[in-house]
Amino acid sequence: MESLVTKKLFVESGSYVPEGREAELHFQKQKVLIHQELVDSLDLSMLAQISEKELSAEVRVVASEICDEHVSILEGIDRERLLNELLSEVFGLGPLDNLMSDPTISDILVNHAYEIHIERNGQLQESDVIFADNQHLMRIIQRIVSRVGRRIDEVNPMVDARLPDGSRINAIIPPLALNGPSLSIRRFGTTPLQIDDLIDKKSVTPEIVDFLAAVVDSRISMLISGGTGSGKTTLLNALSNFIPREERLITIEDSAELILQHKHVVRLETKIDNTEGVGEISQRQLVKNSLRMRPDRIIIGEVRGAEALDMLQAMNTGHEGSLTTIHANDTRDALARLEMMVAMSGFELPLQVIRQYIANGIGIILHVSRLKGGQRCITKVSEIVSLNSQGDYTVEDIFGFEQTGVDGQGKAQGAFYATGYRPVALKRMEASGIKLSDHIFEKKQFQSWR
Repeated sequence: MESLVTKKLFVESGSYVPEGREAELHFQKQKVLIHQELVDSLDLSMLAQISEKELSAEVRVVASEICDEHVSILEGIDRERLLNELLSEVFGLGPLDNLMSDPTISDILVNHAYEIHIERNGQLQESDVIFADNQHLMRIIQRIVSRVGRRIDEVNPMVDARLPDGSRINAIIPPLALNGPSLSIRRFGTTPLQIDDLIDKKSVTPEIVDFLAAVVDSRISMLISGGTGSGKTTLLNALSNFIPREERLITIEDSAELILQHKHVVRLETKIDNTEGVGEISQRQLVKNSLRMRPDRIIIGEVRGAEALDMLQAMNTGHEGSLTTIHANDTRDALARLEMMVAMSGFELPLQVIRQYIANGIGIILHVSRLKGGQRCITKVSEIVSLNSQGDYTVEDIFGFEQTGVDGQGKAQGAFYATGYRPVALKRMEASGIKLSDHIFEKKQFQSWR
């Protein structure tokens, strides 16, 4: 019986406290107690009448007085840190504030109160940050979602939203999350990476960049495929800089991440339904509406469903050069997934018609991968040439990346290469006044990683 009780408590509490973190847990628990007393002591009606700076100073004074009353239980605790973190509990995101202010962190992954991982420079690592308990974590989650006008409870146990700074958050709580509340935060820098940054990071070579720049400039539509966290949006942002500045761009996203450097940009974002189940605006609705906004190009952050058909129709009817991303394992898998999404549109189109739409609308497919060790790079650049007599795609690989091993730090090693295939798209580029050297396409290895 005891073992069953223990197991139940383990599940309900989220997990065990990591070894060596007992002191930090003690700190967090004492902070939660002081915070509750602090909240009970504040005159909220008075606080609403003063400035934020005055409010912060007043809260700190009250917090200090409460700490003076509990000197015995706070023995051994860093008082200055306690006061600073109490302010974070009142105004910010509690233990997560320091992580949110670190520009080197791209992802914050809270598995439960005692286990938080971060991604820094492409590598996951466990953070020293913990919460006092799942109730503490739940309070912070509720604060986050309330700030974006949402709610989370047993009736609505999942929330996906965007914070004012552009960060994307996903929260899921019991009864769906068995080990307690879970929170994921994807952070985006205010300044997106440029193509030169990607070259420096060995995500792509200058030769491949020259080709992709010509693809964008000559208005050949492009599909970027890859897995979660592979760098699809980053690459899309970077490639958009090759679009002429005078063009009118419409961006459509579920959660706004794109930061285009153009002046003539209209940014659209989907809307979920409200608590009554009404008010949803889908990507498909936005794609249809964007066609009435006189766009030169439509950029969809990620095609996910029935909007695929409307996107392809746009690409085939005067909006060439449009860009989007898709979740897929490789360039050919991306085509199969796109077919499936078109089938979700509600129109019973023959497969041959769907494939013709895709082949006519999309010229180039890129695949980006997150390699061992966290390195992200373009692993395949392919051209959709046509449909063959059997109705299958004729797809030719132009460039690629071959991983040859891993180094002593567990990071991928390999080299970029050109297959020797000369793209059909070169004719369109030349018609647009763009001439690329044949040397780029000669079969060879471009760059080795050391």
